[in-house]
Amino acid sequence: MNLAARGLVGAVHLAPRVPEALVRALAAAGADAAWLRRGHGVRRLEANLATVRPDLSPRQIRSLSRAGMQNYLRYYAEAFTLAGRTPAQIDARVRVSGTEGILAETAAGRSVAVALAHQGNWDLAGAWATRNLAPITTVAERLEPPEVYDAFYGLRGAIGLRILPLDSGHDVFRELVRTAHAGGYLIPLLADRDLTERGVEVDLCGRRARVAAGPAALSVATGVPLYAAALRHERLHGARRRSARSRWGLRIEFTRVEAPAGTPRAELVRVLTQGWVDVLGADIAAHPGHWHMLQRVFVADLDASRLPSVDGAGGGAR
Repeated sequence: MNLAARGLVGAVHLAPRVPEALVRALAAAGADAAWLRRGHGVRRLEANLATVRPDLSPRQIRSLSRAGMQNYLRYYAEAFTLAGRTPAQIDARVRVSGTEGILAETAAGRSVAVALAHQGNWDLAGAWATRNLAPITTVAERLEPPEVYDAFYGLRGAIGLRILPLDSGHDVFRELVRTAHAGGYLIPLLADRDLTERGVEVDLCGRRARVAAGPAALSVATGVPLYAAALRHERLHGARRRSARSRWGLRIEFTRVEAPAGTPRAELVRVLTQGWVDVLGADIAAHPGHWHMLQRVFVADLDASRLPSVDGAGGGAR
C-alpha cells in the first residue's frame, strides 16, 4: 500500500475520533494546496468546467476549479466523520425537494432507480435517504489497493448503505435487478462517468459525452421509475446551523425522468439516459463549482479504443 493509500485509510479511521471542525479545516487546506499545485486532476477538472461553461474566461474557470476542489475535499471531510453524526444532525444538514413521487412508490412496495452525478456529498445523501425514503442499495467502484475499498465499504455500511462492488467477478446488474424486483428500495447510481466501457453516448451541456447506462437500463429491465438527483453543498444559518452542528449542508433536488409515449423499447435506455443527463447537465451548467469531476467524460477527451463500445449497464460510486 503506497503512502497516499495509507493516508486515506488512516483518515477514514481517525477522522471520527477528532473534532469535525478540525477535519474540515484540514480538508480545506488540502483542497487549496492541490489547487495551487494544479496537478493532473485539477487540470482535468478545469478542462471539464471549460467544456460545460465555454462562456467563462480562463480566470473564471480557474476560480471555479478552486470552488470545485473545496467542494470535493469537503465531501471527504463530511464522509469520514458521518458515522459520528446523529440522525437529527443529518436531517438538519439535508434539504430536499421532489420526494413525493418516490415516497408514493416505496410506500406501495416498489423500488426506485436514481441517477447521480459527481456533485455534493452522495454519502450524506444516502445516510439521509436510507432513513427518510427507503433502504439503499448502490454500487461502488472496486478501489485499489483493497484496503482503500474496505475502508470505504465499512464507512458506508456504518451509515446503513448496502454496497455492491463493481468488478469483473460480480454480476452487479443482476443483483440490482433482484433488488429492484424485491420492492421498496432506493437504488442510486453515480452515472456521469462510464466505468464499464459499455456506456451510452449523450449530449452533456452541448458536447458529446459517455455516461453509464445503469440507471436507465435498470428502469427498462424492471419497470421501476427513474429519477435524477442534483446535489450541491449549501451554507447553513440560524437554527438549522445549530441543529446540524455544521456551517455546511446539502441540497438534493429529485426530478422524475420519463420517455415520451411510443418510444420504441430498443431506444428506451438511450432516451432515458439522455433524459437524466439533461436534468443533471442543466444543474451542472447552473452550478459548475459543485461538479467535482476530475476524470475524462467527454468523447473528445476519451481514448479512441473506448469509443466503439456497445451500450450497456453500469454506474457506481468511487
